[in-house]
Amino acid sequence: MTRKTIFITGAASGIGKATAQLFARRGWFVGLFDLNTAALKSLEQEIGAGQCCWRRLDVTDVKEYKDALALFSSKTGGRMDALFNCAGVMTMGGFGEIPLEDHIRTIDVNIKGVVTGTWLSLPLLRKSDHAHVVSMGSASAMYGVPDLAVYSATKFGVKGLTEALNLELKKMNITVTDLMPLYVNTPMIRTQATTAGSLSFLGANTTPDVIAETVWKAVHGTRVHWIPTLRNKLLQNLAKVVPFLQKPVMAWISRRPG
Repeated sequence: MTRKTIFITGAASGIGKATAQLFARRGWFVGLFDLNTAALKSLEQEIGAGQCCWRRLDVTDVKEYKDALALFSSKTGGRMDALFNCAGVMTMGGFGEIPLEDHIRTIDVNIKGVVTGTWLSLPLLRKSDHAHVVSMGSASAMYGVPDLAVYSATKFGVKGLTEALNLELKKMNITVTDLMPLYVNTPMIRTQATTAGSLSFLGANTTPDVIAETVWKAVHGTRVHWIPTLRNKLLQNLAKVVPFLQKPVMAWISRRPG
């Protein structure tokens, strides 16, 4: 394998799919992994069987993850240039309104899945000249978001893990980074039964293609946190300059209509 290689979780739709399409167009070999095997088969037909591999993957299942990595390794000569931890789940609603099992599932997928995938991928990443781990974070890691309490907490976890591993894995020539966008217009957002107040206020105006381009920049850069879109950056700068406004601003934008 002489081409660059990327392993993508959550590749069947939304950001993961857009990223797979972008990297394949730019000559990378793409590993497609998701629970939705029918969508993966369709994506393989689009990309071309010679430019990708795919397998069902539940990121919370260690055995399935090992099997997915074994397949990817067999196609890439045991090398991984980039890991994109994109798989994630979200349930909007009041903390006590959401079933406990949904909260636990959010923690399992959004943080345990990232830990599992990154740890298991280290042997392949270390064989690359300069590997990258990119994880799907969120602007909700800037300040806890009502109606997204546990989701927000998992993204704080991703942020902390990213910062620590960015320092720790540098000696292995592995760059660890994350993305911190506002709401992205994906099926996960569009199918929510309850609309968070912050979604009503901010909207989901960022497309998966914009995030895919940000992933491309991330695997060619060294920045720890990637914050797409100007509005996203303005909110982060506000938090830095006037941190005492974070709480009242979050309370204001998170009000549910009516």
